[in-house]
Amino acid sequence: MQGLRRCSNDVVQLDLSTPTTTTTTTTTTSSCSLSIDVDESTEARIQRLISEHPVIIFTRSSCCMCHVMKKLLATIGVNPTVIELDDHEIAALPFPDNNHRNPIPAVFIGGDSVGGLESLVALHVSGHLVPKLVQVGALWV
Repeated sequence: MQGLRRCSNDVVQLDLSTPTTTTTTTTTTSSCSLSIDVDESTEARIQRLISEHPVIIFTRSSCCMCHVMKKLLATIGVNPTVIELDDHEIAALPFPDNNHRNPIPAVFIGGDSVGGLESLVALHVSGHLVPKLVQVGALWV
């Protein structure tokens, strides 16, 4: 697969391996465009996407936990950017520690790694999720 491929109305599959051309598209859930620069490494692309989007989820196409993450965030009023990664791209995800045995799905809020579904739910239950979303501009209350 090269570049971007729309999987549904709110998910874009992005091939982060070095493409042969530059492709740009816009998702329906974000006003930012997802672009691919042929000179960028996979790690640099992931870092750029994390910095450009207040809430971004990296997932596999067959991950049901991503659906739960999206539903939780949608219930609060946030529409995250969702990027589906191939298996070889998952290793490029940045984590503060190497204790993530199964890093997918991974959610980043305001450029910071929240972790997986369990971490996102814990943040919500503790009452810290909504203030964090407001702080990064993903939610207006």
